[in-house]
Amino acid sequence: MDTNEHELPADAKALPPLTAGTLYLVATPIGNLEDITLRALRTLRECDAIAAEDTRHTGVLLKHYGIRKPMLSYHAFNEARRSEEILARLQRGEKVALVSDAGSPGISDPGERVVRAARAAGLRVESVPGPCALVAALTASGLPTEEFHFIGFLPHKSGQRRNQLEALKSFSGTLVLYESPYRIEKLLGELGEVFPDRVVVLARELTKRFEEFLRGKPVELAAATKGRSLKGEFVVLIAPAA
Repeated sequence: MDTNEHELPADAKALPPLTAGTLYLVATPIGNLEDITLRALRTLRECDAIAAEDTRHTGVLLKHYGIRKPMLSYHAFNEARRSEEILARLQRGEKVALVSDAGSPGISDPGERVVRAARAAGLRVESVPGPCALVAALTASGLPTEEFHFIGFLPHKSGQRRNQLEALKSFSGTLVLYESPYRIEKLLGELGEVFPDRVVVLARELTKRFEEFLRGKPVELAAATKGRSLKGEFVVLIAPAA
């Protein structure tokens, strides 16, 4: 008997359905579209709606995998209003998947606010883990991984940035932060003043064709990147003091 090539394997058919009234935090690829779990795809296919940081960006991912679902935007500028709407949907028994543009929702991306609100309302929240730039960069950096401190993005104002970096000098593990390509030159200058003798790793274009890890002291990296057109957000890792 012929088998439909799109038919799910027997064990997949036995998987439990999604739970009504649950907020699913779905990790999505940080670059390579193959980096998505089978569970994430099933969640996106079976949920009632998808709350996306950028519906156009998420639309590309959904189209790639042949998924069609209603989407609503959920980003830094409408978190309060959208959180109320998402909670109302969950209270009606809907299954809502929350995704960011890349990686795990809530990690330097929108998501924390609605999770906190859902927990406070006694609603169910479930994580569908997967790609995360922090983990991808740290594990491939060659720096110590047994103890690390994740900062996310530094403040934009110079004084606040400098104060935060100074406060991190006493930390004994690897420091990990995110930075925009538009501020990477400024950051390397600041690191040269605060951590002049530390080894720094710049990770960019993770999981993509031109993935790159640059390693050296801040002044060396500043010289190596000067004049280059560097695209994509950076994961910046600072080694512990020797």
